Amino acid sequence: MRELKFNARALLPVRAPYRLDLTVDALRRLASNVVDVVGDDGTYYRALRDVRGTALIAVRQPKASAIELRVTGRDAQRWAPAVARILGTQIDLRTWYQRSERIGWLQRLADALKGLKPPRYASAWEACAHAIVFQQISIHAAAAIMRRAIERLGETLAAPGVRCIAFPGPQRWLEASDADLRSAGLSANKAAHLRSVATAFAERSIDEASLEVLSTHEAAEALCAIRGIGPWSAAVVLLRGFGRLDTFPMRDSGVARAVTLLSGDERTDLDGVLEILGPTRGMLYYHLLLGRLRNLVPS
Repeated sequence: MRELKFNARALLPVRAPYRLDLTVDALRRLASNVVDVVGDDGTYYRALRDVRGTALIAVRQPKASAIELRVTGRDAQRWAPAVARILGTQIDLRTWYQRSERIGWLQRLADALKGLKPPRYASAWEACAHAIVFQQISIHAAAAIMRRAIERLGETLAAPGVRCIAFPGPQRWLEASDADLRSAGLSANKAAHLRSVATAFAERSIDEASLEVLSTHEAAEALCAIRGIGPWSAAVVLLRGFGRLDTFPMRDSGVARAVTLLSGDERTDLDGVLEILGPTRGMLYYHLLLGRLRNLVPS
């Protein structure tokens, strides 16, 4: 395998408060992620693809007000919009901080995770694929299945000290054999759902641009019309794929457990919390995720 070199760089401004480490942790969930990779020095790596080809990017935060982007190839600015989108660099969270202050246990969590921005998957297809694989099983089991599938189907890119696998596009999932999907740990039902959604994207019966212009409610309805996408999956896709902070994935037993664990009170009213958070309720999802992963339970 040919090793690529980082030849171009750019400095991208961020809206404070911003912490790359927290945002990347929320994006990748677990350290076993082979698409979103973090080096020993905290640099974030990812393979990105557009109509002109694929590149490897490296991102670090040298100062509070900016992140540094390095890329293989000659044009760093070509990838700057995608990086800003994935890493939420310009998201204004003042309303979130104001509303979370009204909930004692959540204010403590928000303070501990200050600088966390809502990350987004690189594409709507990637968001849909993750939502399906992560349905109704533990985060660790789902991550292991997704890793095996990506290792079988994805293209590996390498640079000095790092290897990333580009997330496979919908056509690659459609070309995969049943044996490949089964050996990754996917059930027949989930494999069928992945192919259904991959077909919708490959045939452009649904695409990112058409979903982007819809209201959150309309976009959820359009997603739920595809076999394999239900209300919970649609909410995850809209939050993690489109940055719709006005949505929150309900009907998730893990949410109830996380709220009890991190609030320290099994009587915490989740509906009441979501009502207070209003259009920023999606940030609760990321705080519950990192709160559990970092064990930020009340003393």
